Amino acid sequence: MSTPKVAVITGASQGIGAALVAAYRKLGHAVVANARTIAPSDDPMVRTVAGDIAAPAVGASVIGAALDAFDRVDTLINNAGVFMSKPFTEYTDEDYELVTGVNLRGFFEISQRAIDVMLAQGGGHVVNITTTLAEYADSGVPAALAALTKGGLNSVTKSLAIEYASRGVRVNAVAPGVIRTPMHPAETHEFLAGLHPVGRMGEIHDVVDAIVYLETASFVTGEILHVDGGQSAGH
Repeated sequence: MSTPKVAVITGASQGIGAALVAAYRKLGHAVVANARTIAPSDDPMVRTVAGDIAAPAVGASVIGAALDAFDRVDTLINNAGVFMSKPFTEYTDEDYELVTGVNLRGFFEISQRAIDVMLAQGGGHVVNITTTLAEYADSGVPAALAALTKGGLNSVTKSLAIEYASRGVRVNAVAPGVIRTPMHPAETHEFLAGLHPVGRMGEIHDVVDAIVYLETASFVTGEILHVDGGQSAGH
């Protein structure tokens, strides 16, 4: 029996992350799922690791758990993220620490460890979840901390893709528009749908389908795939 490929997914307890766990299991991957709080799985091919990805040593411990359980890491999806819309001058130090902690530091440590493992194996794939607002600002949705952090992830996606292109590690990003998840109250949906030229919010499966495409697209690296209902094309 061949060893299954292994996907590590952060922010995996609900929404897009939980849907990705199911999608990768359907692909035949074992999964290591991380979130601040996450219940154990009754699926022997899913290992859950609770912990705040922004905290030092948590990223390393998640990759360590993957190696202990399944002895490899083939895909890392940096799905954990924080989005906070405020006028720039109203962000607090606490806001800054929260957003940069999850979006940047959370990416940094786990990605370092995962890529180190992938290089030793001879290949792997990293997917970063960013946002269209990092590249295409909207006056109705002030999002400076998203631009600062997710824009950094867009840039590092390209940088790492080129750094490791010759060594079998692909690095891509998915930049969603506004996706219908529990974080958006129902009374905001009409406004949020109007931000997209197609006239609707995105659905969780829209993002999952894009990531599954990238998983199988062996000639695609350094790509920022916009799943945003046309936002990045214009208004």
